Amino acid sequence: MRQRRGVPLARHPRGVRVSLVLADALTVRFEGSDLRYLNPDERNIAGMLRKAIDAKSRAIGHREAEPSPGVHVSKRGFEPTVEAAARDGTVVQLHEDGDPLADVEPPTDPVFVLSDHRDFTDAERALLADASDERVRVGPEVLHADHTITVAHNYLDTDGYTNY
Repeated sequence: MRQRRGVPLARHPRGVRVSLVLADALTVRFEGSDLRYLNPDERNIAGMLRKAIDAKSRAIGHREAEPSPGVHVSKRGFEPTVEAAARDGTVVQLHEDGDPLADVEPPTDPVFVLSDHRDFTDAERALLADASDERVRVGPEVLHADHTITVAHNYLDTDGYTNY
């Protein structure tokens, strides 16, 4: 199963929440405040994802299974994942055609939504247009998703680049 386009990334008072939507049928959510046994290397993260995918049979509908502390898996696609994230915060779509990030005041509870290397489908774009409060770009050049996440975190950690 490969990663689907949408990655709602929300910053919460207790940490960071990352939801990976896989094949528009499965969502793996990492709850930063509860995560255990996660090391910052690709092999470890891939192992945690594999464990989560293997636990999908324990997830019933939108009810999550927790194969490891802080790792949750549910049988949800992009739409219900974005809708749930939008209920928890201000949805900010990261897109190369958005307003410059530096010109936008950081929301209190941001939920960043970005795609992988492929564009969102028409249906996904329409959903995001309805759910998004902001559409921003992180710089003048298009970046890979992993770099974009780093820039977004720096933006939040420095209060919109004003507090270092």
